[in-house]
Amino acid sequence: MPDIVFSDVSFSYGQNPALKNVSFVVEEGEAIGIIGPNGGGKTTALKLMLSFLKPQKGSVLLFDKPPEEGVTRLGYVPQINAYDKQFPISVLEVVLTGALSKLSFWGTMPQKEKERGRTLLEEMGLKGLEDHPYGLLSGGQAQKVLIARALMCDPKVLLLDEPTANIDPQSEAMIFSYLQRLRRKKTMIIVMHDFDAIIKNTERVLCFQREVSSIEPKEICNHFAIGMYHPQKGAKCE
Repeated sequence: MPDIVFSDVSFSYGQNPALKNVSFVVEEGEAIGIIGPNGGGKTTALKLMLSFLKPQKGSVLLFDKPPEEGVTRLGYVPQINAYDKQFPISVLEVVLTGALSKLSFWGTMPQKEKERGRTLLEEMGLKGLEDHPYGLLSGGQAQKVLIARALMCDPKVLLLDEPTANIDPQSEAMIFSYLQRLRRKKTMIIVMHDFDAIIKNTERVLCFQREVSSIEPKEICNHFAIGMYHPQKGAKCE
């Protein structure tokens, strides 16, 4: 059974189409890259998976269920700027927001979940920063925290939206090294504009331009880096 299935999905914002008759399948354990121009439908597709939006035509299934029933098995890593760094919250507290369903009747977090949060931070190279203010972290550290947060619910599928945008090369290398360790253990869908990283870290790429084509990473050429997305698989590059 595939993890994610889009079947003839269309969605528009008023008169502006975001997705048009989109169909694709993500199999269990795949590492999928998502690329495409701004307005090509990448964010809309993520919102449909997360049940923030509903298709206006067609269907989306997560684990053979509607998204609102399967979304608890997704872990979502937003872009760093999606979090208000002025909000007074510690590193461990951010991670534990990924396990809010585990809160007790009295609103306390079980010790088991706190220990899991600390373990994930250690795996991310952030041991000792549990009580550190999240807003004072570097971009790379903050993104590692968000990945740890997404993993708190032990998701089957990990959705990552530009996970290495605007962070230092050392943190980027560490993040991709960690994600490589999750290959085949988790299904991963990574939205990125860094085509070198896409080629090295995914096994298949979905190119969104309102419609969707599936290509192999090796088929990505220099045209993609300057915004010239080939309309379909097999287009010749000169």
